Amino acid sequence: MNCPSCDTTLEKALLANVEVDYCARCYGLWFEENELQWAKDSEDRDLRWLDIDLWKHPEQFRVDYDTKMCPKDRLPLYEVCYGDSVVKVDVCNICKGIWLDRGEFKEIIEYLKQKEQHEILHHYAKNALAEIWEVFSGPEMLKEELLDFFTILKLLKYKFATQHPVIAKAILSLPKL
Repeated sequence: MNCPSCDTTLEKALLANVEVDYCARCYGLWFEENELQWAKDSEDRDLRWLDIDLWKHPEQFRVDYDTKMCPKDRLPLYEVCYGDSVVKVDVCNICKGIWLDRGEFKEIIEYLKQKEQHEILHHYAKNALAEIWEVFSGPEMLKEELLDFFTILKLLKYKFATQHPVIAKAILSLPKL
């Protein structure tokens, strides 16, 4: 496979315990279907519940101005924003592969950490309900969905303890039943 940006042959590398293809010349990364999610989940376990569906709104896809070609299918990649961030990634709507230019993986992780902070504090009930619903409906395996739900509970506990230390201490001092 060749790099969509500079046409150099892609090489294999391990990124956050996921084997991806990368360009040794421009340092871009090619993720095959689901590999970006796996890398994100492995990079920061607290982000595992926060998934972005890049294919949710195909009407927003725009052909990349540089007409990058999918390394796998050799068809034009579409440019799409990663969630509501400013990071623009290139996606293939055939093989569901994702091309990230140099530094975009780090930008995505930083964006997700900020989003996670906001979502846990301001939309806790909605996210907890959504995750408990996914335990029964998917799209991941039951074990993965339960881990996502427990991650939300753990994060709320940490956030609550740091924002309300007096209340958290009082709750911890209550007798155990």
